[in-house]
Formats: sequence, C-alpha cells, structure tokens
Amino acid sequence: MEVLLFTIAILLALTGLAGCIIPGLPGPPLNFIAILLVQWAYQPFTASFLWIWAAVTLVVVILDYFLPIWVSKKFGATREGIIGSIVGLIAGMIFPPIGMIAGLIVGAILGDMVAGKSFQDAAKSGLGNAVGTLFSIGFKLIVSGMLTWYACSRIVMYYL
Repeated sequence: MEVLLFTIAILLALTGLAGCIIPGLPGPPLNFIAILLVQWAYQPFTASFLWIWAAVTLVVVILDYFLPIWVSKKFGATREGIIGSIVGLIAGMIFPPIGMIAGLIVGAILGDMVAGKSFQDAAKSGLGNAVGTLFSIGFKLIVSGMLTWYACSRIVMYYL
C-alpha cells in the first residue's frame, strides 16, 4: 500500500511543480496533497507541521489570484490589459518560459492600448503585470519546491 501512496505522492508533487508555471494546474495544493499521502502512509509529520503548511498553501493560492492584479493596478493596468496579459500568457505557453513572459507583457500592452492608453502608459502597466505574475509564480515555486522536498525526503527516509 505504501508503494502506491508514495508513487501517487511523487506524481502529484511533480505535477504540482509544473502547476506553478502552467496556468490551470493548482501547484501548491497538489504538493500539499502529496504531503498528506505520505502522512497517510506512515505519519512522518506532526499535526502542527501539517496545519502550518495547509495555511501557507492557502495563503499562496490566494496570493496567486490577487497579487498579479493588485500589482497591475498599482502600475495603472486596465481591465483590458489584465485580460490581454492572461491571453498572452496562455498563447506564450507554446514557447515556455520566455514565450509565456513575453506573451504576458505583449498581451498586457496590447490590452491597455485597446483600452485607449498610450504606448508608454501601456508598457508601464504591462511591466507591472509581468512583475506581479512573476512574483506570484516565484512564491508558488518556493512553496511547492519545499513541499516536494519534504514529501520526497520522507519517502527516502522510509526506505532507509
């Protein structure tokens, strides 16, 4: 039974890492589920450890939705610019990771220009959108990386 739980945990952890970059995949929650599967297999974690990481995962998920929008608004992005950045990010997935970042910025600039902003103002808000999104991705990668490390290290410790 442990082998099955560990295999699923590792697959979830790796998918969670990918989910930090690929829109639509919930990165940190998948990594937290991996931790729970390892816990179910042989209880290597304390209850306080699990509650703290549950809270951290929840905060990162909330930040993932609000941080890019908040930073974009601080840089003067319009609704059209934010929508353009999302479309650009998805279109840029053809050439990850550079295409995603470039698509995000170009989409935000084009969206803001459609909303009537000058190129300079649109470029400023496009940069803000990129900064907010990259910070959000960075937070997710840090949390998911740590959770993946905890899950994998406890699996290795189980077999030693």
